[in-house]
Parts: sequence; C-alpha cells; structure tokens
Amino acid sequence: MSIKSTPDINIIGGGLAGSEAAYQAAERGLSVHLYEMRPRVSTGAHVTAQLAELVCSNSLGSNDTYKAAGLLKEELRMMGSMLLTCAEKSAIPAGSALAVDRDVFAGLVTEILSNHPRIKIIREEVTHIPDGLTIIASGPLTSPALSVSLREWTGYNNLFFFDAIAPVVTKESINMDIAYRASRYRKGEMDEGDYINCPLSKAEYNQFVLALKDAQRIELKEFEHDLENGVDAGKARYFEGCLPIEVMANRGPDVLAFGPLRPVGLRDPRKETVPYAVVQLRQDNLAGTLYNLVGFQTNLTFAEQQRVLRLVPGLENAEFQRFGQMHRNTFIFSPGLLEPTMQSRGRRNLFFAGQITGVEGYMGNIASGLVAAINAVLYQQGGNLLEFPRTTMIGALCFYVTHASPDDFQPMKANFGLLPELDEKDLRMIRDKKNRKFAYATRSLQVLGEFLRKQHGITAHSHYHTQL
Repeated sequence: MSIKSTPDINIIGGGLAGSEAAYQAAERGLSVHLYEMRPRVSTGAHVTAQLAELVCSNSLGSNDTYKAAGLLKEELRMMGSMLLTCAEKSAIPAGSALAVDRDVFAGLVTEILSNHPRIKIIREEVTHIPDGLTIIASGPLTSPALSVSLREWTGYNNLFFFDAIAPVVTKESINMDIAYRASRYRKGEMDEGDYINCPLSKAEYNQFVLALKDAQRIELKEFEHDLENGVDAGKARYFEGCLPIEVMANRGPDVLAFGPLRPVGLRDPRKETVPYAVVQLRQDNLAGTLYNLVGFQTNLTFAEQQRVLRLVPGLENAEFQRFGQMHRNTFIFSPGLLEPTMQSRGRRNLFFAGQITGVEGYMGNIASGLVAAINAVLYQQGGNLLEFPRTTMIGALCFYVTHASPDDFQPMKANFGLLPELDEKDLRMIRDKKNRKFAYATRSLQVLGEFLRKQHGITAHSHYHTQL
C-alpha cells in the first residue's frame, strides 16, 4: 500500500512500542498516523484487534525497584509512560509483580489512542518502508512483505528466534482440594496468596517430565524454518528467556524442577511441607475466572497439551480457554543499523522501536517506544537527539541492542548486568547482593532525575494522561 504523506510522523505497528510512541509523539504536538494491520491481516498469535494486545504472559514483571523490571517501571513513571499507567489501572493480584487483565489493558490503550485528536489509526498492512519521518515498531510478528522490504533496505538477512505462549485454563476447572493458594515466600499476599499452586511429588514430577519428552509437537511451518535465506536454515533457535517446557524437559530431568516448577518458598499450608515441584497459575483477568500456567510456554499439539498438562495434580479436569503455541519472532541487526537514540544510521528520519530491535520484555518494548518517539520529535524540530545515560536501565538497554557483539547478538531483557559497575569503593562496602541492587537502582533513578531536569518538555503530561 502507499503511505499517506500528510502526517508529521508515520508509526508502523500498534503493539506496546508503537502505541507508546504514538501517544508520546502526539503529546509533543506531532500529527500521527498509526498503522496496524489487524484485523485485516492476522498474525497467527493475536486474538483481538485491540492495540497493545499482550500475546504471551499477562505479567509485566516485578514492581520491586531492586529488580530490573521494577527499576525500569520506576524510570518509565518518571517519564510519563501512558502504557504503564494503563497497566496499573488494569492490574490484578500477582504478589509483588504487575499483572494485568489483558482485555482491560488493551481496551484502555485503544480508547486513549482512538480518541486522541492528533492520532489517526489506520487499519492497513504496510508492505514497504515509507518515506518521511517514521518509526517502525512492527514487532516480532512483522508481516512477510515488510520483512522483505526491511531485508532489502538493511542489507542483512532478518534474524529470528522462536517464542512460545503459555496455556490459560478456567479457575473453576482447577481442583482446589489438591491445589492451594500461596505467593512465593508469602510475599505481597492478600489473604492466602495471589497464585494457585499445584504440588507434585517426586514420582508425579518424573512421570510429568517423561510425558513431556514423549509428547507430539506441532511441526514448524516450512517458511518458519528459513523465511530469509541463509539464516540457520532448518534449525529452530529459541529465546532462552522463554523456552518451551518440552525443550527444557529434554535438557535434563531436573531442569524444570530448578526452573518454572521450582518449589522454593511455596509451602503447602495444609501439609506444612514444601512439595518436590510446583506448577504455579497466575490470575489472567479482572474477574478472576481465568488463570495462566506460569512459565509453561509450549509447542505441543493441542490434544497433547490436554493429555500431558492434566497429569499435573489439580489440573486433571482442566478446561483450556487458550492453548499454548509457538510463533516466530523477527528482529533486525540493531548493532549494525541503529544508534542508542533508536535512530537509523542509514536514514536519519527513520527510527525503530520494540522487539524488532532486539529489546525483549514488555517494559523494555514500552521504553524503546518512548525513546524513539522523543528522539523522532527532536529530529523533526531540528533539536539534538537524546542518548539516555548508560547508568539508567533505559539507557543501558538501548545501548546494549545497538552495541552488542555481532557474533552473539540475541534479544535482551532489562537486567542489572547491563549497567556499568558501581564505584570500586561502593562495591567493597556493599557485599549483600540485594543491597547492591538497591545501590544500582538508587544511582539509576538519581541519574535519570538529573538528566530529565536538564531537558525541557521531555516528559509528556496532559489531561489524557491525568484522567486515566
């Protein structure tokens, strides 16, 4: 299709990064055309036409500032993130994590962007990189046509990995005579706990692992093996932070027990013992009628998911509202293409944001959309673009995806390992790991605060934001 040339900026993709970018650009005075191909063109993973639909987990990670996801949230609060405000307005119980009702969250975002006077939402597929000021935030499920256009423009074969989605079951089908409520270490609990836990004995765990290893998987489509020529043809590459449970089971008999099924801090209150392994379920909607299996991304056939997952005590009669599935994630070679400002090195009026850049995790995607929008506006106004300090989580994440080693570039979530080390004196004085993270977080927030104070108009505050 041909892109209309009337807006100040085109934003391609209505996911987390594109939605945040559209809002931030509009709040800074730009007229925005936001292109989203759904529902005209399906991705195979989305199920609605809503903007900012959460495809995988409904958790946006920890709220604790001594954890990377929590620190990133606090930085985004300081910068006036609209999507974070929507997430907090649609929050559901999840211990110390921020989890949301998917439909309520996406509905809030869609309503705000649809009613913004400077944003026009266009439900069409973009097949070529448009002229003019543009942010490409088409996400990991970028359409094949746009992927080809990106490949031709960048000169690189698109990189990719495979990601998976966890199943969702109805609460009423969970056997609470076996399952019990508890949050890990009883943290952030209301009443008994925010999570439902299904305990497994050693024998039950071993039976479950064997069933996983023998279960039939959905065969990957031929185009998913090698959509772009020459990239590990025929070899599935997984994102290590979101491995399918059957892949973990095949890596060793105890991998799941030390991973998503780890029982530490989840004592069964009726037996006053800690089970050998635990399957956790997290509330998925405000009504509390749906629960997702935490860390249970899978590519098993739907029939096998029913058979194998019903081996878990407490899930023997589980009713599946959504089955797990695997999808292909596409990302560009950002170290060779982008600046930490999210600006393209080859075309100055072209910016990228979201998972297509190699930023992983919901909050990281939102952050990259915010950075891209701020800098796109500054470019349009003829100002100097902003590179956020590397001692902030936002700056460190943007720096990583644009400076990672070409030999092992992989998508990256926010983590403290991205931040420059503390001063040697501070490292000697702070030996406790948790206190060190507090020190990193304190430094990050102080640096970001000083950075923001030196900028004028960097944080968007409007009646659209305050009315949420």
